[in-house]
Amino acid sequence: MKVGVIGAGSIGSVVATRLRAGAVPGVRLTGVAHSDPADPDGVPVLPFDELVAESELVVECAGQQALAALGPRVLDAGRDLLVVSVGALADQHLLDTLLAAGPGAVHLSTGAIGGLDLLAAAAAMGPLESVEIVTTKKPAGLVQPWMPEEQANRLREADAPVEVLRAPARTVTAAFPASANVAASVALAVGAWDTVEAAVVADPGAARTSHVITAEGPAGTYRFEINNHPSPRTPTSSRIVPYAVLSAIGGLANPRGVFR
Repeated sequence: MKVGVIGAGSIGSVVATRLRAGAVPGVRLTGVAHSDPADPDGVPVLPFDELVAESELVVECAGQQALAALGPRVLDAGRDLLVVSVGALADQHLLDTLLAAGPGAVHLSTGAIGGLDLLAAAAAMGPLESVEIVTTKKPAGLVQPWMPEEQANRLREADAPVEVLRAPARTVTAAFPASANVAASVALAVGAWDTVEAAVVADPGAARTSHVITAEGPAGTYRFEINNHPSPRTPTSSRIVPYAVLSAIGGLANPRGVFR
């Protein structure tokens, strides 16, 4: 499978470098398209249109704006698209646009969390009565441009955990575009944005980024806790994310009898 990568940041650079090194059997890196001032080392850089033309699967690792601008073009060219910036799909118009585009197919990366398959199965049995995801990160990565200066300073100077926002998943995803892809992933898995309540907590003592997911419905009661090391390059993301992307690429390139 010929795979192209959009984006060369903390996620895209790792994905591209590992693919270039042959880390995923049956996959060949066609190149990277990106807008950074400097090209990544050791991987071919291509213009976007050439990247799409040369690839069978295009992996979006460039953020929500790039997904909105480039995702439909990938699909309309007949190439499959693996989405990493799942939080962008909180925009119903973009979600509908991607699902209507084609003939390429859309695939979603699980990113920094797991358990989505079980949540989807439980939701298929019957509507879930409650779903909650609480994400805890260091305060510095949660300061947002929309925050009043007083609130931003309170986060920067926090000496104890502070709940920054609690709201429906769609609201939280929009408010924290670099930190709340996980809330969107949970909502998409259960097929009900309004059912999922999301909370973002700033904790100066947090050594890792944590996500605690709880759900209850006719199938049972569930609780998942994930504690990820943050990316050393981009602390708002987790170190595991590019490897989740590589796992997804491997699953698409080499379907085999394993649990997914």
